[in-house]
Amino acid sequence: MSEKQSNYTVPRVWRHDKQSGGQFAGINRPYAGARYDVELPVGEHDYQLYSLATPNGVKVTVMFEELLEAGHAAEYDAWPINIGDGEQFSSGFVAVNPNSKIPALVDRSVVPAQRLFESGSMLLYLAERYGAFIPGESAARTETLNWLFWQMGSAPYVGGGFGHFYNYAPEPIEYAIDRFTMETKRQLDVLDRRLAESAYLGGADYSIADIATWPWYGALALGRLYDAGEFLQVDEYENLQRWARAIDARPAVRRGRMVNRLWGDPSEQLRERHAASDFEHRTQDKIEAASPTLD
Repeated sequence: MSEKQSNYTVPRVWRHDKQSGGQFAGINRPYAGARYDVELPVGEHDYQLYSLATPNGVKVTVMFEELLEAGHAAEYDAWPINIGDGEQFSSGFVAVNPNSKIPALVDRSVVPAQRLFESGSMLLYLAERYGAFIPGESAARTETLNWLFWQMGSAPYVGGGFGHFYNYAPEPIEYAIDRFTMETKRQLDVLDRRLAESAYLGGADYSIADIATWPWYGALALGRLYDAGEFLQVDEYENLQRWARAIDARPAVRRGRMVNRLWGDPSEQLRERHAASDFEHRTQDKIEAASPTLD
């Protein structure tokens, strides 16, 4: 533990009178609500998604792309929300998600329009609406929901805990990294043991439990999250690796990962998504190639 940490004395009352440090210090506040007035854009489809290609955002874009791949009429517009710039605190976004976290979704096919926040709620809503990626039989449905809610409750340890202290904190803190690494590896073992006895988390069939879990734990197993694969020794989890690679190969998953992505390879970025043809014609590399350059 650093000297700075060992000299810290917990005050009787915590006050937000200093910068917390780290990558997101400029936007973090201990209160909710809108910070400025901006309305959200609206496209032509019934579903309007406001998101970013973080693991929680990828869950929902993968779900939409899987529904479309399966032949369901689930077209959607996807608009990027740049959380680094604080766009999640606009009045329009807060009206959809009072928690100011991506993703946020509006279903305009019903009157009044239905807002949805929390990615697990969106997956369950869409699965029930289309009768897809969720079993109809009671025991299998319950097992699927067991794993869906396991993911929702467990991932904060991976993102807000391990990811923060391993990747984003302004300085490494051994105790915090050890604490959250221990829990992250325990969770990876939970999944590996489940996938030793079942092809997918809910059972024999791919479901919303897998769609919810893969962007976090599948990405971690494939070494794409926090560049922490070697540190966590993810190759040891053989059943998790098998599952992660099988899902990664799905065409809908590959498309879903691209939507609302603002970083990385421009050919893998579809910053806005309004039609299936956008994957062919409107990825960022094509937009940049079509834009005039200044001498």
